[in-house]
Amino acid sequence: MKYNDIRTTFLKYFESKGHTIVPSASLIPNDPTLLFTVAGMVPWKGILQGTEPAFAKRVADVQKCIRAGGKHNDLEEVGFDGRHHTFFEMLGNWSFGDYFKEGALEMSWDLLTNVLKLDPAKLRVTTHISDEESTELWRKIAGKEAIRLGDKDNWWSAGDTGPCGPCTEIFYDFGEDIENEDDRWVEIWNDVFMQFDKDANGNLTLLPKKNVDTGAGLERWGALLQGKKDNFDTDLFQGLIRATEDLVGVKKTEENTPSFKIIADHLRAVGFAIADGVIPSNTDRGYVIRRILRRAMRHGQMLGHKGALLSKLYPALITEMGEAYPELEKEKTKVIEIIQNEENSFADMLQNGMKLLESELPKLNTKVLPGDVAFKLFDTYGFPLDLTQMILRDRNIEVDVAGFEKAMAEQKERSRADTKGTKTLWESRTNLEDTQDGFKYNPETKLESKVLSILRDGQFVESAKSGEEVEVALDKTVFYGTQGGQVGDSGELLKDGETVMIVSETNRVNNVVIHKGVLKSDLSVGDVVEPVINSAIRQQTARAHTAAHLLQAALRQVLNDDVEQRGSKVSPDSVRFDFSFGRAMTTEEKQAVEDLINKWIKEDLPVAHEEMPLEEAKAKGAMALFGEKYGDTVKVITAGDVSCELCGGTHIYHTGEIIKAKINKEKSISSGIRRITMSVGNLAE
Repeated sequence: MKYNDIRTTFLKYFESKGHTIVPSASLIPNDPTLLFTVAGMVPWKGILQGTEPAFAKRVADVQKCIRAGGKHNDLEEVGFDGRHHTFFEMLGNWSFGDYFKEGALEMSWDLLTNVLKLDPAKLRVTTHISDEESTELWRKIAGKEAIRLGDKDNWWSAGDTGPCGPCTEIFYDFGEDIENEDDRWVEIWNDVFMQFDKDANGNLTLLPKKNVDTGAGLERWGALLQGKKDNFDTDLFQGLIRATEDLVGVKKTEENTPSFKIIADHLRAVGFAIADGVIPSNTDRGYVIRRILRRAMRHGQMLGHKGALLSKLYPALITEMGEAYPELEKEKTKVIEIIQNEENSFADMLQNGMKLLESELPKLNTKVLPGDVAFKLFDTYGFPLDLTQMILRDRNIEVDVAGFEKAMAEQKERSRADTKGTKTLWESRTNLEDTQDGFKYNPETKLESKVLSILRDGQFVESAKSGEEVEVALDKTVFYGTQGGQVGDSGELLKDGETVMIVSETNRVNNVVIHKGVLKSDLSVGDVVEPVINSAIRQQTARAHTAAHLLQAALRQVLNDDVEQRGSKVSPDSVRFDFSFGRAMTTEEKQAVEDLINKWIKEDLPVAHEEMPLEEAKAKGAMALFGEKYGDTVKVITAGDVSCELCGGTHIYHTGEIIKAKINKEKSISSGIRRITMSVGNLAE
């Protein structure tokens, strides 16, 4: 069954079941928190959360989506397996206060087994451990005993509070000859049952109207219905790959297959995004599309192709998908023109950048390109870091990523000198008193603080009005300003008991804490305010910081004592930790580190906060951060007999407050330096 047939069959089936069929929404979402429409539920978010009225009780659609970068997808994996895509299509049927679990499961099973004729023996189902109703329904409808799983796999929520509920998933067995379980058992359908409202204390209350949110990946359906184990072997992608072969004059082989996959995948993302109004640029969603386009062009060059690529392949995209998405043909002239402009710009950039790169390579004493050179390629010639890495990978040369990021940070600091709220402007305020911020370690302290300075639109002013974005310095504060890898606090400033300013972030310039945010009422220099932090966010950040200390201790115990911290970023319930180590960690080592941290969390070790002379701290065995300078008096954080470190950050008082830790990823960022990202607390749960 071809893609066009699958879409038609899906929509006709649900139309016969009383669903209103709607076209795909735009890839540009009506949601400021998202760059792209990343899932089928995004267009219906307001209805599902009860903030918008439903225009129909039953709806079905095929939604175009893009996931590229950030938490949603690792762009570098696209093309090197058969499952990852930047652009994909989601089949969905929705019930807004109409049918619920029984109706959803009956239709799911009926469509898969009776209409699409999938072998029931090859299907498995999962349910949430609390969802007895769905578990019993699967016994009744399909004669299937569901696999019961926890919140991580079978619970959906819109956030920390709001609509939520259990979900049930259907998996297809692609064959016992496949060793990797994730490749063998592939999720092909997910039914989410929104039946609860969760409050800030975690209490669940039944919703007056229950909704059903379903999703099924069309590319996965294409593979299983065409008897393929690789999405790129299906008819749609094979059509795009054949068009690429004809254009570049090279046939697909086992060796060059990733390049053909990348071009076919990226053609879809670039073509659909520009047709929906995304213009390639250096910011936000435009930058994502520019990166994807340039990555495709680079792989075209690796196939020996010179000149325009995606602009010439765009008609093939219309041939394959224009029937389902008429906007591709409608916007054809505009899309091809924009892609051609990007391709011409990329060709010039690549030619000039390669001259610099080729001139620098003979100077290397090691197989590592300095970070400042990689940044010059980015800053002067527009080379994204991943493009430089891709070019050098074939020559077995790495990039000093830490050095690149350092140069990037320095450039950002310089650029801020010409904008409001800059470090340079605050440093010029020579008469500004140092902020008394020792209260940050006891943020419950009630302070009467005096407003010393207000910065607005790059100018220091005596007063500012409600609604204006400003930066404010106080004589004393309970806020922790970003320092030592820990992000700053957020919260509010009160005046006469009422909120005068929402503080969105807090930074430090030398010994002055800068509160940045938007005024809710007028504020003047000399006003007396009460600084109040967001205690929930502080708690999440503090437990992440203590977890970072446990992570370093666990790494030294599992790997060796030579492991040293080389940088970190501590955010609410999230840790990024860079450390010295000469190779990738094994799966067993990563699991051992995670298990050790969770063992210490479960033991609920006391965490001591002490101030002492530097020499006394050294004698106590406290670890110091690589390259950091310390004063005569230091703060020491000790977790049981596990960890003892010099640290000026905020921390919890018992390791049990961390709740749980989960290592997400471990990778190289430069020669001899590895990076671990880890979730703790609510994110790990």
